[in-house]
Amino acid sequence: MPDPAMTREPLAAGEPVLEDTLAAVESQLGALGSALRARDADAIDRHAAELHRAMASAVEHFSRAARSGAVPPALRHRLARASGQVAAQRESLARATAALDRAIDVLLPRENLAVYAASGSAERSNTSGVLRA
Repeated sequence: MPDPAMTREPLAAGEPVLEDTLAAVESQLGALGSALRARDADAIDRHAAELHRAMASAVEHFSRAARSGAVPPALRHRLARASGQVAAQRESLARATAALDRAIDVLLPRENLAVYAASGSAERSNTSGVLRA
């Protein structure tokens, strides 16, 4: 059974702009997902920036269309699905970052963690914060 959000109905006057901006968001989401799976840092940065621009444009166009009540249900559904994908990618990236932070803490434990002295002020570390081999 085909996805109702993917079926193309005849577009009203303002809908081609909405369709184009939403297609740009979906395209950048796919590209960013591929870059994340490939662990290509340069591509991740590039596609994340492009996704940010595409999302900003989509929000502007959809907000304008919503004020006039001209957002078709199929496009609204696709926008909601794209928003869900952004949230899922953000959550996945946050989990990966937390795991990396934990691994770094295990591999490079901090010396002289700041603790409070008897006077209540934090004691300063004797190191400059620079790692030396």
